[in-house]
Amino acid sequence: MKRFELIAAAPDRGRRLDLFLAASESSLSRSQAQKLIEEGFVQLNGSTCTRKNYRLQPGDIVSFFIPAPAAPPRAEQIPLDIIYEDDDLLVINKPRGMVVHPAPGHRRGTLVSALLAHCRTLSTLGGPERPGIVHRLDKDTTGLLLVAKSDYVHSSLTAQLKARTLRREYLALVHGEVRPAVGRIEAPIGRHPRHRKRMAVVPRGREAITRYRVLACAGPFSLLQVSLETGRTHQIRVHLSFIKHPLVGDPLYGGSSPADPLQQLLQGQALHARRLSFNHPRSGRRFSFTAPLPRDFRQGLRLLRQRYRG
Repeated sequence: MKRFELIAAAPDRGRRLDLFLAASESSLSRSQAQKLIEEGFVQLNGSTCTRKNYRLQPGDIVSFFIPAPAAPPRAEQIPLDIIYEDDDLLVINKPRGMVVHPAPGHRRGTLVSALLAHCRTLSTLGGPERPGIVHRLDKDTTGLLLVAKSDYVHSSLTAQLKARTLRREYLALVHGEVRPAVGRIEAPIGRHPRHRKRMAVVPRGREAITRYRVLACAGPFSLLQVSLETGRTHQIRVHLSFIKHPLVGDPLYGGSSPADPLQQLLQGQALHARRLSFNHPRSGRRFSFTAPLPRDFRQGLRLLRQRYRG
C-alpha cells in the first residue's frame, strides 16, 4: 500500500477533492479517486474524509493510500444454496460466515469464487472482483442475494434498486423494546470519521432510509421486519444502532453481549434477508422469493420464547 501526501495551493481553492486527487496522481482516474474517498483511504487535515465533492482550501493537507492491486478471484467448488436460477440470473440463499466478494483477509472461499465455478458467464459491471454481484450482504448476514449473468440484466436490476421497485425485506432481532412500533429512520450514512472499517450517521453522509415494523417483543428484545429504501454499506446495522436498538450479536455497532446465552447461540448478528422481490429484466414478470431463518436464529427465538413466556 502506497501513501501520498499533498498540500492544496492557492490555485486549488474550490476544487473538488476527487478531481484534485486524479490530477495529482497519474495512476488514478476520477472514478478510482472517488472509490478511494468512499472507502476511507483519504484523509483531510488528519481526519478521514468521505466527501468526494469537498471543496479544497489553500493549505489543506490531503493524504491518501492506494492499496496494492489484488489478484483476480479464482473459481472454487463451493456448494451454493440456489433458490432460483435461469439463463439471466440467480437468487442465492447466502449462509452466515460467507464473504460475498474478495476483500483484504478474505481472498478465498467467497461467494464470487463459488459463482465463478458454477456459472459460464457473469456480469462485469461490478468490476473484476465483483462479477455478477448486484447488491451485497455482510459476512455474517444471512439470506437472499441477487446475481446477474449479463451486463444487461445487471443494469436492469441496478435501475430497479434506484427506482426502489426491487424490494428487500429483513428480519432483525434487536436489543430493547422499540417504540414506536412502526417507524421510518432517515439519517445520512458515511464513513466513520475515525474508524475506517465502520460506517456512521454523519451530517454530510449519503441519503439513507430504513423502515421497520415490530413483529414481537420478548423481555428486553424486539423482532423487527425491516425494509430498505436505500442501500448503504451496513445501513440496517448503523440505523438500528443510531436509534439505540442495535442488532443482537453485532460486535461492530454495539449489540454484542458474549456472556448472554442468546449471544452464545448466535454465530453473528441477528439479521436475515428474508424476502426479495423484483421484475424480471427479460419478461417483466414480478418475482418474489423467501428464505427460511437459519438454524441459530431460530434457536435464538426459541430461547427467548422459553425465557419470557407468560
